Amino acid sequence: MASNLPGNLALFRIGVNALIFDEERILLAHRRDIDWWNLPGGGMELDETVEEATCREVLEETGLEVVVDSLVGVYSKPQKREIVLTFRCHAIGGELTATEESRACAYFAPDALPLNTLPKHRQRVEDAMLDEPHAIIRSQLNSSEIDQQLPPGIRG
Repeated sequence: MASNLPGNLALFRIGVNALIFDEERILLAHRRDIDWWNLPGGGMELDETVEEATCREVLEETGLEVVVDSLVGVYSKPQKREIVLTFRCHAIGGELTATEESRACAYFAPDALPLNTLPKHRQRVEDAMLDEPHAIIRSQLNSSEIDQQLPPGIRG
């Protein structure tokens, strides 16, 4: 399909992630499609605000209703033509449960995440723990294939 866009204009997907803390622990979802833990989140849909996308994705993946509090980081993923906005959020309702997208959801100490936590998501948790007064801007350049390689025999 031909595009009417100028040749140097990049089309990017916008993704959102939620950092939801329970005291000192962070919420992760264990994906059904691959054997990895990640922060709740996903891609924005048409006509959605970033807050709406974040709340929808968290509900779909965890069963929790949340409010977006603050922007923690902006992550460029040029290999996937994706920009991910990561927000600190807090739960206001719902019930933590497995969903169609997540086989399990659990809180973990930030220094004791499962070995099979997606590396880009692990970095976002580490960034949240820095508690910077401003959003972190970071490039995440590894491909998904490289990120999903673990040493032999290690599964979480």
